[in-house]
Amino acid sequence: MRNLVSFVVGSLFGLGLLISGMTNTNKVQGWLDIFGAWDPTLAFVMGGAIIPMAIAWQLTKARKPVFADSFPTPPAPQIGRNLVIGSTLFGMGWGLAGLCPGPAIASLSFGGVGGVAFVLSMAAGMLIAPHVRTRLDQAATAS
Repeated sequence: MRNLVSFVVGSLFGLGLLISGMTNTNKVQGWLDIFGAWDPTLAFVMGGAIIPMAIAWQLTKARKPVFADSFPTPPAPQIGRNLVIGSTLFGMGWGLAGLCPGPAIASLSFGGVGGVAFVLSMAAGMLIAPHVRTRLDQAATAS
């Protein structure tokens, strides 16, 4: 049942990405080009995601989910090395490719070779990241 719910929710998310234009690299890069031909329309997409999620965090405090043991806890509001490095790399990839992970996967069906190359590179980065983090943590504790 959990896999079915995950499939339905993931499909709905992918459909939302397609409808909103988040899989259109030109639209995404237009959003990021604040000093050029800026396209502010993705602000509505972001607001349409952030506002319901903020409400959901409030509504789930005293409840139990139907298909899981517990809701995930909200992320800690701490700014640290991992957050800064991760968000910088994410932003660089988003700006260069015009895609972030969700839209990249959603665009696999029509993204061509470039979309597939991006998703493969992203997967490789996800596999390498824990090893790089371990090295950085060891270097930080050694100094």
